[in-house]
Amino acid sequence: MTVTYPRKFQDNLGARDILKRVVGDRELHLITLNRYRYNEQRSCKDLTEVIEKLNGQPRELIKDLSHHIADEARHAMWLTDLLIDLGADIGTPPGISYIDEFEKLIDQSSYDEAGTLEDGIIAPLAAINVTEKRGCEYFSAHIYALKQAPQTEENIKIRETIEKILPEEAGHVRWGNRWLGKIADKSPEHRQKVEQAKRKYAAIEQAAYESGMDITLGAELRRVTRLVEVANTMPIWERPQYLMERLPQALLAPELQFTRIQAAQKAWQRNPQEFMEKFVPMFINGIKKSEIETEKH
Repeated sequence: MTVTYPRKFQDNLGARDILKRVVGDRELHLITLNRYRYNEQRSCKDLTEVIEKLNGQPRELIKDLSHHIADEARHAMWLTDLLIDLGADIGTPPGISYIDEFEKLIDQSSYDEAGTLEDGIIAPLAAINVTEKRGCEYFSAHIYALKQAPQTEENIKIRETIEKILPEEAGHVRWGNRWLGKIADKSPEHRQKVEQAKRKYAAIEQAAYESGMDITLGAELRRVTRLVEVANTMPIWERPQYLMERLPQALLAPELQFTRIQAAQKAWQRNPQEFMEKFVPMFINGIKKSEIETEKH
C-alpha cells in the first residue's frame, strides 16, 4: 500500500525550517504552542462525532478511537498547563485555523455517505491518518529545534512537554495505518478505495496546511491551485460541483484579508523598521528557506 508523507510548505520550507524560526521568537513560539493546544482540544470533538456516526461498529475501531480521544484530551491538558505556567494566552489562536480549513475542503456528502461499513470508515480513517502524520512531523521538528536552541528553563519545559506527546501521536499514525491496511487487504476493490481516499485526503491536508500559513501576495490563486489538486483526486463527475462550491471562497477569502491586516498591524507595532525591511518584502515575494537561514546566522 502506498505510503503518504506530509509535503513541504509551497515545496520550499520543511517543518524544521519553520520551527527554527518559531523557537527564536518567543511571541510566535507561544502562539504556536497555543495552536497545538487548540488542535488537540478540537480533535476530541471531531473524533467524538466520528464515533457517533459509526454507532458502535466496528467495536475494535470504536475502542481505538476512544483511546485516541483520551490521548488528545491529555495532550490538550498538558499544553494548557504549560501555557498557563508560561503566562501565555489560552484563548482561540489568532489567524487562520488549520482544522477549519481542512473541514471546509472536505466533501461532506462523500465523507458522510453510508454505503457498506468499509465505505463509512475509510474516509474518516484517511482524514485522521494524514493529519496525525502532519502533527508528528511538527512535534519532531519542534523537539529538534528546541535541542538546538539555548537550553533555558522555559525551552526545556516546552521540549519535555512535546516529548511526552510525540510517542502517542506516532501511535495514532500506526493504528490508522493498520486499519487502512486491514481494509485494503480484503480485495482489489477495497485497496483501490483506500488508495483513492489517501490521495484525496493528502491533497486536502496540504491545501489546509498551506491556507493556514500563507498570507503573502497571490495566496488566493495558490488556494485555487490546491483546490484543483483536491478535485483531481475525485471522480470526474464530482469535480465541477466541488469546485463551484469552493472557488468563490478561495478567491475572496475574507478571513485571509483579516489575517493579513492583523499581521501587518502587529509587525508595524513591534518594529516599524523591520516591517519595511522584512514584512513588506516577505509579503510581496513569499517566505523562502534561504531567508530564514540567513536570519539565523
